[in-house]
Amino acid sequence: MADRPFKVLGFEQVAIGGLDKQKMRELWIDTLGFGLHETHRMESENVDEDILYAGKGLLQTELNLMQPIDPEKKPKVHEPALNHIGLWVDDIHAAVAWLTAQGVRFTPGGIRRGAAGHDVCFIHPKGNESAPIGGCGVLIELIQAPDDVRAAFAAMAG
Repeated sequence: MADRPFKVLGFEQVAIGGLDKQKMRELWIDTLGFGLHETHRMESENVDEDILYAGKGLLQTELNLMQPIDPEKKPKVHEPALNHIGLWVDDIHAAVAWLTAQGVRFTPGGIRRGAAGHDVCFIHPKGNESAPIGGCGVLIELIQAPDDVRAAFAAMAG
């Protein structure tokens, strides 16, 4: 697979879901000291989400605390509790095209604008007959890295 037309640069985020965002806040903000950056409520994604940060600068990582708006509707952002991991990629369009050709299954919705303003798409946790490669039980978000993040990773690589 050396002809891969994109690079995974690093982790952009980890998302944790639960039915009680206040309890998650008590752990991650009050107890562990993460700072609350912003909150988003997205009806289309059935999520009330807090965005926290670890680290500094261009290489900081997001921690998303996600509570479903309606626990009975999909997507069920609280099942599983480790909802998804997010990976910075240098070229999301090349990544999706190449991964699709390799048999990777993506969730419906394609590439779209995420809550933080970056283009995103999701690899389905499970493969199926037509696209047998999935996330082995983990939802994986691919996030288009902006120019400054790509430059920071390139500088770090030497």
